[in-house]
Amino acid sequence: MSFFSRSSNQPPTQTTPQGSYSRLPPQPGAYPNQQQRVPVPRYTDSPSYEKPGYNRSAVPARARGAYAVVSSPSDALALSNCLIVHPSDFAAGQHVFVKQQYPLTTRHDDTGKLAPGSVGPSALHRQWIGLSVTGDEVTVEPIPFKPSYLQSVDIEVGFMRRGHEIAEQFSSDEMAKNFIRAFGAQIFSAGQILAFEFHGQNLKGTIKALSVVELTDAQHRGGSPPESSKMGILMEGTDVNFLKAPDSAIKIKSSAKKAPSNAILAPNFKFEDMGIGGLDSEFATIFRRAFASRVFPPALVDKLGIQHVKGILLHGPPGTGKTLMARQIGTMLNAREPKIVNGPEILNKYVGASEENIRKLFADAEKEYKSKGDESGLHIIIFDELDAICKQRGSTQGGTGVGDSIVNQLLSKMDGVDQLNNILIIGMTNRLDMIDEALLRPGRLEVHMEISLPDEQGRYQILNIHTAKMRANRVMDDDVDLVELAQVTKNFSGAEIGGLVKSATSFAFSRHVKVGTMAGISDDIENLRVNRTDFMSALEEVTPAFGVAKEELEQVVENGIIHYSRIIDDVLRSGELFVDQVRTSTRTPLVSLLLHGPPGSGKTALAATIAQASQYPFMKLLSPDSMVGYSEGQKVATISKIFADSYKSPLSVIVVDNLERLLDFTPIGPRFSNAVLQTLMVLLARRPPKGRRLLIIASTSVRPILTDLGLSECFDSELRVPPISSLRSLQYVLDEVQLFSTRGERDQAIKMLEQAGFGEEDEHTSRLNIGIKKLLSVVEMARQEPEAVAERLTNSLMGLGM
Repeated sequence: MSFFSRSSNQPPTQTTPQGSYSRLPPQPGAYPNQQQRVPVPRYTDSPSYEKPGYNRSAVPARARGAYAVVSSPSDALALSNCLIVHPSDFAAGQHVFVKQQYPLTTRHDDTGKLAPGSVGPSALHRQWIGLSVTGDEVTVEPIPFKPSYLQSVDIEVGFMRRGHEIAEQFSSDEMAKNFIRAFGAQIFSAGQILAFEFHGQNLKGTIKALSVVELTDAQHRGGSPPESSKMGILMEGTDVNFLKAPDSAIKIKSSAKKAPSNAILAPNFKFEDMGIGGLDSEFATIFRRAFASRVFPPALVDKLGIQHVKGILLHGPPGTGKTLMARQIGTMLNAREPKIVNGPEILNKYVGASEENIRKLFADAEKEYKSKGDESGLHIIIFDELDAICKQRGSTQGGTGVGDSIVNQLLSKMDGVDQLNNILIIGMTNRLDMIDEALLRPGRLEVHMEISLPDEQGRYQILNIHTAKMRANRVMDDDVDLVELAQVTKNFSGAEIGGLVKSATSFAFSRHVKVGTMAGISDDIENLRVNRTDFMSALEEVTPAFGVAKEELEQVVENGIIHYSRIIDDVLRSGELFVDQVRTSTRTPLVSLLLHGPPGSGKTALAATIAQASQYPFMKLLSPDSMVGYSEGQKVATISKIFADSYKSPLSVIVVDNLERLLDFTPIGPRFSNAVLQTLMVLLARRPPKGRRLLIIASTSVRPILTDLGLSECFDSELRVPPISSLRSLQYVLDEVQLFSTRGERDQAIKMLEQAGFGEEDEHTSRLNIGIKKLLSVVEMARQEPEAVAERLTNSLMGLGM
């Protein structure tokens, strides 16, 4: 007889001291061969269960329902997972407590072998309850309350015979249907051990978890005792999930309709609660690429013929939240505790020890995957500073080859012959170019996510996170506007915004230090507030690494711009147009401008002024002044780094000063650095990454040389900055710098210059030909002799060979 068939056509019933009732609500078609019946079982006509102070142990054992324990009369009855009873003792299908805590459903003995006053639990039930058949007695009594119905139940299943293995893969959906059909209307509890047959195989299951449908107080008839949440009645709508037992070789094909029981997403998480701001779009992309496939049932993913993403690589500038993001991914997932490894910690001085450290990281995931397969939990391994151990193979010379071996070991673990599908590797680096290419291909670290500098909305979120406690504890003044701070902190990384807040609090602390001491605290400490002035002071102290080179640019325009000629206005106006072009044009994300003219004509000052007026978040001065003593290779590395840094900002401007000095050009020979030349030619013409825009303003005093070198073709436009070649322009400069105290002295000086031959207005024939930078130097020298300023000025200009 198959254990799927039932020995009775009546569904089990439940009885309370007030009477009996059918356990399942009428469900037409649920069990077509069953009819409702309401028998009145024994030992339920006494109302003593509801009497206050009722003590079960005070009642004699036989009166409480003590029964002799014998073996199940037949294997078929043992597979029914019911407590086998004599028809004279209990009604069929009644829910009872064995030993006052183990719920079971009764079934009549149809073999005639069971005597009245005895019960026949199966061997698995005896193991679960702790019974023996050698003269043991056990109490059996009806459950004194109405049990709830099972909403879901998780059953860990394996073969009854240890070590048994077959090639067939069982469908979880089919097993659930057969289980409900065979055991519908029976009661089950957490931890219960049961047996059933499927496709001719005897299986052993353990109920790991269950959830019940909550009943109202009226349905509970007097209230639900604590045990009601630990047990429930199986019904047609119960969600039955089968899990592979760790010690069994059974193969279970997961449901294609149900979400996996080991769902990875934790409910009700928010990024801001995790202390992460400005990375919403990055999180969305990572979820889509790495976690979306893990949310769906494994059987559905198997139909698509794909495997989960195994690796994510986070790269970007320092301080943008890569490490924080990786650490907090474990918070949003119902996964194993992430293993966090700093790259250098893998290295070991002993031969083979570094590779062994890699293998240890994957040991737990391998063990669980062998026992549970696709039902295995997700194992996350986080590598910080990945470039320290995964450099390009063959790039290190004269070493022991440990770096190459580590890369090989990591590659084999991620995508080798025995590849795992329950791991997620998260790597972080500031140097994507240093990572071995084999590690970046699909199947390994295939999701490359740039964690860039936060935009204005992202900066507002980060400021909101860092000042949350200040606002909650009312120690931040109302004049602090986070929207304003988000606007003025252009190109600040998350770490730099945190530093800004700490700097602002330090200014607030300093106001409450006792005068004359560095450690005493003033009495009005309870009035401590962080205000807007503190944040503005902090902005002068904390500067972004990828922001404006403010001091360098201010230094080259220290004397301001003197508009001695209409051409100067034209240059500034043209520069403003190029700035607007880069900001707004969708076709020209890269614009390069060359300013050329004689030495000292103010090219660098004009370029810096255009850059400052752009208000771009990234401004950098690339000058040979900062590379004195650099080798050719060091110059190339410095130039490349400045351009690479500019690509991290949405809007950038680079002022390349004195091109001929960067190239080490000298007319004797001539000689120049070909490596630097080739670097500049490549970088000046390279379009920035998508979403980035770059303006390059270069200057040179030897324009014809650039044509010979082929560098002039790299610029989109050229503007000439002329020298001062007319007395009108010279007079304008003298008035601007206020060299003379009276107008008469100024006119006398102009007259002396005319007599010296500087009065010609034509630029090509004029004797006067001097750059503004040198002229200002001459003016300052003349100012040192107040009694003869005009004579000193004239003699100095003549002494320059003009």
